[in-house]
Amino acid sequence: MMSETDLIQLGDQVLIEVETHYLDKQSDPDSKRFVFSYRITITNHNPIPVQLLNRQWLITDGNQHIQEVKGEGVVGEQPVIEPESSYSYTSGAVLATSVGSMQGHYEMSTNEGDLFKAPIPAFTLARPNALH
Repeated sequence: MMSETDLIQLGDQVLIEVETHYLDKQSDPDSKRFVFSYRITITNHNPIPVQLLNRQWLITDGNQHIQEVKGEGVVGEQPVIEPESSYSYTSGAVLATSVGSMQGHYEMSTNEGDLFKAPIPAFTLARPNALH
């Protein structure tokens, strides 16, 4: 078994990049429905393969309403990411406000079954021109 310090270092070596888009055609501001897509790219900079097992998100809208989302894998998959390789997927979120944020972590595993968390830094979801 790895030490807690080793596991934190594993998580720190998983780079998570996010690209967001406001989906105008699916949104209905009059009904307080703002739809966003986000594309996540997860790059494993560890010397060993890692597997994404679970996700946990905290989604905060402009009214400070927080929604917690937990689940197995991402988009129905629990991908194994080889060293110096990346895995990308696209998903979405619906907010009641034109601006919000998301953050969280992925629970990941090594081949030996050691579990660790890869933090997902906070990122903004914003309708164009909502932030000045």
